[in-house]
Amino acid sequence: MQDYRIVNRRGHIEVYDSWGQFVLSADNESEALCELEDMLED
Repeated sequence: MQDYRIVNRRGHIEVYDSWGQFVLSADNESEALCELEDMLED
């Protein structure tokens, strides 16, 4: 499994993979973690 970086940009969450590529965005960190988990299950 690769590492992911969660970045808070002015109250909006962005998730990047270990290569720095954008993966997803969310309204909060909890939502980002749920979306990331769902994405990894597929």
